[in-house]
Amino acid sequence: MPTASTSQILGNNECFEPYTSNVYIRRTLAGEFVCINEHLVRDLMNLGIWTPLLKDKIIANNGSVQNLTEIPSDLKALYKTVWEISQKTVVDMAADRGAFVDQSQSLNIHMMGANFGKLSSMHFYGWEKGLKTGMYYLRTKAAADAIKFTVDQEAIEKDEKTKKQRLKRMTVWLLWFVLLTTKRHV
Repeated sequence: MPTASTSQILGNNECFEPYTSNVYIRRTLAGEFVCINEHLVRDLMNLGIWTPLLKDKIIANNGSVQNLTEIPSDLKALYKTVWEISQKTVVDMAADRGAFVDQSQSLNIHMMGANFGKLSSMHFYGWEKGLKTGMYYLRTKAAADAIKFTVDQEAIEKDEKTKKQRLKRMTVWLLWFVLLTTKRHV
């Protein structure tokens, strides 16, 4: 049974791997399906911050939540994508599981800027940790990002502009407050 398709049909991620993205398109013979990390959505809904604009921002950030100011730091740490997790940590976790696997694991490595040195180092590290298989697939990022047609870029830009204007007003107000309170005490 193909585990990748089955896991996604059931709303889970493939195997033991971290999510590649918190929002992505799954293409099958039956068509294209938007897949979203349901755990992330649930946590954001519980905080009352899940909105269509936030969804668009996550898509615009390639499924990452790391650069979004609306999201609390504890959720940023919890919902890192595989690209934001040290692959040394991924190898360490595979080695920890390996003692309980009778044959081997299909361990995929996700590496930006893969080269001979990085791959050699990763393979030797895995070998030293006792991995039975060094790597099943090497996944790398594309040199260029695809255009995100479904994202309301105007809404994102308007939101950023509003935040900047609010910050300017708050800064001016704070400066006036400091000046007024300083004059009284001099």
